[in-house]
This record gives sequence, C-alpha cells and structure tokens, in this order.
Amino acid sequence: MTETKKDIQARRRQWGAERRSEPLPIVHPIPSGRAVTLGRLAIVATVVFWLVYLISTILREFVNNPNAGFRFTIEAVSYVVVVTFLIFSALMYLIARQGAMYRFQLHVRVPRGELDRHFSEYERAVTVLIPSYAEETRVVRGTLWSAALQEFPALRVVLLLDDSPYPTDPTVLHTLNATRELAAEINTRLAEPAALFEAALESHRQRLTDSVERADVAALADEYEHAAAWLEKMAEGEVVDNHVDEFFVEQVIMGLARELRLTLLALKGSLAQDDFPTADRIVTLSQRLTRIFGVQVDYFERKKYRSLSHEANKAMNLNSYIGIMGMSWVEEVADGGIVLRPAPEGVAPDLVIPDSEYLLTLDADSLLLRDYCLRLVYLLEQPENARVAVTQTPYSSYRGAPTRIERVAGATTDIQHLLHQGMTYYNATFWVGANAVIRKVALQDIVETEVVGGFEISTFIQDRTVIEDTESSIDLGTHGWRLVNYPERLSYSATPPDFGSLIVQRRRWADGGLLILPKFWDQLRQRRYRHERVMLSEIALRVNYMASIAWASFGLLFLLAYPYNSLLLSPFIFLASLPYFIAMGFDLRASGHRFSDIFRIYGFNLVLLPVNLAGVLKSFQQMLTGDKIPFVRTPKVINRTAAPALYVIVPYLIVAYSLFTLYRDVAEQNWGNALFAGFNAVMTAGAIRAYIGIRHSVTDTWLGFLSFLFVEKKPKNVARASLVDPSKPVDWQGILYHGDRRLGRDLHISNDRRRRIGIRK
Repeated sequence: MTETKKDIQARRRQWGAERRSEPLPIVHPIPSGRAVTLGRLAIVATVVFWLVYLISTILREFVNNPNAGFRFTIEAVSYVVVVTFLIFSALMYLIARQGAMYRFQLHVRVPRGELDRHFSEYERAVTVLIPSYAEETRVVRGTLWSAALQEFPALRVVLLLDDSPYPTDPTVLHTLNATRELAAEINTRLAEPAALFEAALESHRQRLTDSVERADVAALADEYEHAAAWLEKMAEGEVVDNHVDEFFVEQVIMGLARELRLTLLALKGSLAQDDFPTADRIVTLSQRLTRIFGVQVDYFERKKYRSLSHEANKAMNLNSYIGIMGMSWVEEVADGGIVLRPAPEGVAPDLVIPDSEYLLTLDADSLLLRDYCLRLVYLLEQPENARVAVTQTPYSSYRGAPTRIERVAGATTDIQHLLHQGMTYYNATFWVGANAVIRKVALQDIVETEVVGGFEISTFIQDRTVIEDTESSIDLGTHGWRLVNYPERLSYSATPPDFGSLIVQRRRWADGGLLILPKFWDQLRQRRYRHERVMLSEIALRVNYMASIAWASFGLLFLLAYPYNSLLLSPFIFLASLPYFIAMGFDLRASGHRFSDIFRIYGFNLVLLPVNLAGVLKSFQQMLTGDKIPFVRTPKVINRTAAPALYVIVPYLIVAYSLFTLYRDVAEQNWGNALFAGFNAVMTAGAIRAYIGIRHSVTDTWLGFLSFLFVEKKPKNVARASLVDPSKPVDWQGILYHGDRRLGRDLHISNDRRRRIGIRK
C-alpha cells in the first residue's frame, strides 16, 4: 500500500517514538562486580523458585490428592511442561547475559598503533558482498558508502543485484539503473582523493630514509587536513530525511572525518613540540589514507547468466558469486542468454573475478563504522583464532526511530546484541548474516556441489531453510570451525518501520530452527568422536536459540486458551520468572531504552504470536512435504507495507478471548487466571493500538477481504495443433541448444506425475 507524503510525515511525528538519535558508545561499559553478582543470584533464584514450585505445588497436589483423576493429571503434566520450557528460555537469557558481562569485563580495545603495525605490509584482500533485491536506491547507496570507506589494504565491494536484469516496468527499470550506477558514482568520486594520496605516499617513500624533517610531518598533516575536509564536504551535501540518514552522516562520514582530525591534532602537536614520528610511522600514516580512499566498487547480476543458480533467496545470490571467484570466464551466448565457461588458456576472458582470503557479507540496509574490517580481520589473524571461521559484531538498531513499532523492535534488536555477545562466551555463537567477516577457506570446507541442467552449482551457504546463516553455523561447527562475536558496537541495521514488514521478517526468523536441530545432534556426535569437550551450557543455549520460538509460541497459546485448574497456580511461578523481567529491564535501560519497555515487549510478542506460529508451522510443513519454503525478503522501502488480514485479526481475537476468560474466571473466583487474562487483554490491546494502529487495522483487513474475493483470471488453454507455430520464424538457436524439450514434448507433465516418476523441477 502506498502512502502519501502527508502520511509519512504524520508517522514521523508519532507519539511514543524515540527522541534520542545519538548511538551508544562503541565499547561496552565494564560491568561492575555488583552487577555480575546480581546476575549470578538471578540465575540461582530462577532455578530455586522453579524447584520450589514443583515440590510445593505439583508434588504436594499429587501427594495430598492421590485420586485427583485423569483430567487433573493431564492438566498438571501439560502445565508443568509448558511452564518449564518458558522458565528454561528465561534461564538461558540470564545465562547468556552473564556471559556477555564476563566478556565485557575482559575486553580491551586494540590500540590504533597495533592495528597500523599489523597491517603495515599487509597484502591479503577482503571482498564485501552486498546482496540486494528490490531495494530503495538511497538505502543501498548508504550501505555501499559505509563499505567503501572501510580502511583496508585491498578492499573490493560488490553489489549483488538479484532483480530481474531486464524488467518491463519503466519504474522498476529506472530504479534498477539508478542502483547500477551507484558503483560508478562512488568510484568516480573517490578517484581524485585516491590518486592524490597515492602520489603523496610514493613521495614519502622516496624522500624518507632514517631521518624525518619538519616538512615531512607538515606535508602529512596537509594530507590529513585535505582528507577530513573532503569527508566534511561530502557530509554537507548529503540529504538527511530520517534517522538512518542522520546516522550515516554523523557516524559513518563525520565519524571517519573526526578520527582523521584526531590524527591531524597529533601531527600538529608533533610539529609544535618539534618531536617527530619515525620514518616508518610517517609512511604508515600516509598509507592509511590510500587505503581509505583506494577501493574498487562493482556490481554483479547473477540472473544474466543461465549457468548460475536462479534460486530466489539470498544464500544462492551469495553462493553464485563466491563460486566464480578466483577465476577468469568467457561469455557464451546460448538461446538469447549467457553461459559462463572457464576461459581457456590463451583466450582473453570476458569476466575476471578476483579472489580474496576474506569475505564480508553485508545486508543492503546495514551500515558499518569506519574500522569494522580492520578490527575483525585483526581478530581472525591472532594465533588463538586460527580456527575461527566467522566473526561479526551483532548489529545494533538505529536510534531516533520515528514509529513506536520500530522503537520497540529496535529495543529487541539491542537485547539480541547483548545475548549474542554472551553466547560467544559459551562457544554457542550463531552466524547472523547481516554483517559477517568470513574466512573463505572455511566456506570451502562446507561446500556442496551438484550438477543442475548440465551446470555445476556450488552451495557454500545452505539454502535449505530461510535462516541460512543459522544452518551454516552448524555446518561450520561440524567441520571443526568456531564462530566469535566481536564485543563492540560497530554495525547497525534497520528494523522494520511498520507491522507489515515486521511480519515478513519475524515469520522468516521463526521458520527453520526445528529443521536444523537434527544437524546439531549430528555435529555433537562428530565432536565427541573427535574427543572435543562440549559444555552443557553450549548445548542448552544452541537448542534454545533454534527451538525456543516454537515452544514459547505454543506454550503461550496454551496458557491463553486453556482454563487450567487454579490449584496449579502458585506465586513461585511468578517469582521464578521475575529475575528474567528485572534483568531485561536493566538491560534495556543500559541500552538506552526504558525499563518499562519490558511491558511493551510483552505486548509486542503477543501481537506477533500468530506470526511466530505461522513460521513454526511452515517448518512442520517442510518436514512433512520436503518442499523448500520460499525465501521472502523483508521489505526495505519508505512506504508502509500492508499486513495480511489474518495477522491483524488474530490479535483482536486474543483480546476478545482474554476478556471472555477474565469474565469466566471472575465468575468462578479463579483469581489467578483472571489476573493473567486481564493482563494479557490490556497488553495486547495496547500493542494493537501502538504497533498496528486502529486505522491501519481496518485498512489492511479490508484489503485482505478484497484480495480474498478477487479471483485471478486463468489464461485460456490453447490447443496444440502443431508443435511449431508457422507464423513465427524458427528459433534455430533454441532448438540447437535445448533440443526437443524446447518444443514442448515433455513440458506438460503434471506436478503429481513429476513427483511419482521422480522428475525435479
């Protein structure tokens, strides 16, 4: 659904949105000893109160009432199972945040001088891969610039366009062409400063020996002045329409400019004190400018080539490019399309794809701070990290969200950042694909190759599920690789600004975890066979990460829908969950949000209950049918995305049923259940108003009703009197390339027939 400019402006002024736009510090504050101690007490309290509940309530009821009956027994067992799973997830939260605090206490930021020393004679390359599909050009532009301004010796940025290369819609074609032009635009703008600083570096190298003169330092200071001024001029020319634009200007461009001016301040101090850096240091500092501006930006469209996979998902977009890296190719025209063949020796190639030791996969709506590549590659190259395959900083949310739903979704994102940091402490890290630095050799360990239609297709990142990064984490662990989260805030990514786009994202996140669990059990068997130590905390955290959405969704559904016997209720259940909510409240406040957001997140999860259930049911569907669930990308557009009517109506049904339960429990004086039902009704109603909106609810429901009534007209069957249309010229190229299959002899086999005889589409 398209919104007017007036609608967008109204959304920006939404009451309850976030006012603060300044991000949190890059380095996490060191937790106090008191905070660590309280975290341990919270873990102990959760376990103790759960055990007290089992003994004082459940066990006592069975002892005191041995003839309670079959129904009460079933209710008691099911209630204990549901509550235990929910308490287990709360316990995993507390354990993960405790690990995060331990890591933040131990983390010491690598000094700038050590980074300069490590990379002074560095020659290994990083290729930044940015998969993109139907993105707003301005969104992609910011991501490309944040990658291009990374300081790294050999950096190549490639935009992987997954749109149809030949769209017929003029608007789509215009957007696609504008996106294609971004690479040339960035290369052109960087060419002048890159050439200037390359010449300056060569001059320093030729002129400097062992002694450094005042003129050398002054010349270097002028170069830094020029670089900072260039970035500041760029920032002045940027259009700032929203909080993401503000972050891009203030933190990406101006953040780099401020860092260069800090070095400039040091150089001026050196001149004032008549005490100069060494010749090697002068060369290193000059080299830094060439690395910032000397980047190559390009784009690649896999759908132009028939020999590459056209599977509609992000994983195969990445796999297609990774599979052709490090080789030269010739383009062969076949039936109006292009096939890539390895270039024979002595033949000039049409396409040369450079190889690199590291890859950085970056979502098209994410931004990196200036030294992301530098610090993470430095981490990978430490001797103790030789078997680390993937490192990343779990992304944080942009501050200053203009809508309530984006603000609360951002709060959950910042909480996830904390938990992912803690999971690394227990060797339970999962790859979150938005901004990962990867050893290419690790991907080559897990690659699977098959021949499809005569072409060899390499799958490095599995696309069996829609959470491809999670499954690849298990694959890497099976082959003896580890994953590590870097304990700083160096990357940021957009959160959905409306309920419709949030549905797409969260339904995808809920789908696939159950399908990956068997792979994890296989990994554990192989690791134990290799006599590797596997901690119980790692197993628990990984299982919770992959399956908690399933059991939490069904558990909450049971608690909402079924009127459990009041004898099963106890204050100890509340006390067992209380440390979780208190800890989350403090974590939210430490992340720049509000303690009271724990209630908003609870309501947020209630309105997302049908979305999560739909994602889990999709996993069961894939288990039973074996059919891969289509990958649906999260819309990253300015205008609002309409939500499916079902996901809008169900939250209203939750409110209605909770009110009915409240009425029934009050009548039966079942006060514990009545309080729970009333709380759920209030939280869900508030979440509907805040995150869906009454007006948008009506609009989306009406659109869903119209969509239900609309029946697409099927094309008429055309009698196939002849296999060849005599009115058209003979497609001789197609006949020679495809053979008789192109004439339609076997193109009309039904899907059921295909399955029976084992033909794959």
